[in-house]
Amino acid sequence: MPHIMELLGKARVVVKDGKVVEVGPPEVEWCPLFDKLRGIRKITAEEVRKNIEFRISDFGLFTDKRQLLELDTYVAFGASEVMMSGLRRGFLETTVTACDGAGTVISGNPPLVQGIGGRMSGLIETEPIAKTIKGIRENGGTVLDPSGAAIDPAGGVRKAAEMGYKRIAVTIADAKTAKNCREIEAELGLDLIVIAVHVTGVSREEARELLENSDIVISCASKHIRELAKPLVQVAVAIPLFALTQKGKELVIERAKDIERPVLINTMELPVVPGEKQPKGLV
Repeated sequence: MPHIMELLGKARVVVKDGKVVEVGPPEVEWCPLFDKLRGIRKITAEEVRKNIEFRISDFGLFTDKRQLLELDTYVAFGASEVMMSGLRRGFLETTVTACDGAGTVISGNPPLVQGIGGRMSGLIETEPIAKTIKGIRENGGTVLDPSGAAIDPAGGVRKAAEMGYKRIAVTIADAKTAKNCREIEAELGLDLIVIAVHVTGVSREEARELLENSDIVISCASKHIRELAKPLVQVAVAIPLFALTQKGKELVIERAKDIERPVLINTMELPVVPGEKQPKGLV
């Protein structure tokens, strides 16, 4: 089974034995984040290939050389950064995320959460890598499905609850999973924070359901998320993070406490999405 990820404008990439074997066409022409971080002025299949090859060589993505512990941040308010701060400050007890080579992972270790997610894009499918799974376990993480590396956020939430956790953050990428997680939260009496990621290209109805069932959404290059969101807090204007609920807002504020640079706090009508700063070709 190969590893499949979507990145850089939702281009589908297939990796097998540490090599890129397939790159699909990107759906977005320009991303302000990757322009800033990697100097990519136009997203093409070749740029996507180069980026995934860089991740493989730089920190061992999809290989048994995967670096798992990280405290450096690449964006100030990404999903993993927000969860890392929530754990460090005791706002969260544990998290449920997806890792290449392992699938769904339950972890309350801040450097492991950031190491897994800091440079991760939309992971669609992965296969078990024994060394990665061993490294996660050695650093206090629990792999939900070591034999199959399934990506199952709702199953991860249920497992975290079985382990005795209540204040849990989970990353999800579709409305059905978000709703399932909410049902588990109600059934088991959890205090769950649902963070929607990888939302580029979702339909208007899917966007509406995601917004109804999430506490935080990273808007990626989604036209409908930008149009429908009614956030309590917005972070950034190019690729906005929207906090949609009070506890989502509080988690974002916990992250803000860890930002060493000056932070502007203001009140205004949200969202603020100036057209010239959005990804080109919102979908």
